[in-house]
Amino acid sequence: MAHDVLVVEDEEDIAVPLMRTLEREGYEVNRVSVGADAVAFAVGEGPAVVILDLGLPDMDGIDVCRQMRSGGYLGGIIMVTARAGELDRVVGLDVGADDYLAKPFGLAELLARVRALLRRSGSTPAPDDTTVTTSSGLKIDAASRRVHLGDREIALTAKEFDVLAVLANSHDKVVPRETLMNEVWDQNWYGSTKTLDVTIGRLRSKLEAAAAGEKVVAIRGVGFRLETGT
Repeated sequence: MAHDVLVVEDEEDIAVPLMRTLEREGYEVNRVSVGADAVAFAVGEGPAVVILDLGLPDMDGIDVCRQMRSGGYLGGIIMVTARAGELDRVVGLDVGADDYLAKPFGLAELLARVRALLRRSGSTPAPDDTTVTTSSGLKIDAASRRVHLGDREIALTAKEFDVLAVLANSHDKVVPRETLMNEVWDQNWYGSTKTLDVTIGRLRSKLEAAAAGEKVVAIRGVGFRLETGT
C-alpha cells in the first residue's frame, strides 16, 4: 500500500518537481500552500509524512508544526527551510518535527529521509516483546504502537514512541546514544544527534504530564535510562 505524503509548499518551482519525484517513487501526494490548510489536512486526514516549508504566506511553519501536534497529528514531519541557523533547527524539533532539511537540497537526499522516517515509523523496535508493562503500570504496545497508563492513552509521535520502546526494553539499563540513533533513526542518519535530545525532552514532558511514574535519566557521555521514579 502506497504511503501518503502531504507537501506544504507555496513556491511552484519547488513544489512541482518535488511532487513529481515523490509520485514516481510510488507515494500518494497531496499539496497545500498555506499553513491553515496544512493543519486541517494533517489533523483530519493523517498522512504518513508531512514535508513542511517554514516560509509560508499566512503563518510561520513552526506554528504550523505546533498546531499539527497539538491537534493530535502523530505522523512524521520533515521541515524544509532556507533558515540554516542551529536555533531554528532546535526550535523546529522542539515543537514536534522529526527531521530538518535546509535549502537548497537534493531530491535524492529528501527521498532518503522520507524512506528512513517511514521505515522507523512503520517498524516495531520491540520485536520479541510486543507489550512491555513497567512496574508503574505504563504499557508500551509495540504491535499497536500505543502507550497506555491505566485506561488513559499517552499520545506520542512516531519517534517518541520508538525511543520509549527501545528504552523500555532495557528498563533500568543504560542505552547508549549511538544505539538509540541507530535503532530509532537510521544508521545512515544525516542530521544532528541533537534530534535525539529534543525527542527525549518531549518524551519526558509527556510522561511527566501524564504522571506516568517513569522518567528518562541522562547518563552523561553515555546515553539514557528509563527507570521508575519515586
